[in-house]
Amino acid sequence: MIKNGTRLASQVCDTQVIVVRSADSLDDLRCGGVPMVAIGAERSGRLDPAFADGSVMGKRYVDDDGAEVLVTKPGAGSLSVGDTKLHLKEVKPLPASD
Repeated sequence: MIKNGTRLASQVCDTQVIVVRSADSLDDLRCGGVPMVAIGAERSGRLDPAFADGSVMGKRYVDDDGAEVLVTKPGAGSLSVGDTKLHLKEVKPLPASD
């Protein structure tokens, strides 16, 4: 299982993430349809057009198992666990101050 705080990079685009909340599902974390690797590792593969919606800098992406990753560098690939795309975590509005 990938540990919290692990930094990963896409093999097919510029996307980089930090694991905020780990889950067993992240063992198959992908970007652009290709498994993510440790930053600095050798890269190979091609961007899958079905997973080319992009990732947004500073946003958190979650899956149904509770895993959460933070995008630290945006890119052209979409984040997914296997063939299931991760979705943006909803931001809770801050309470109004008087």
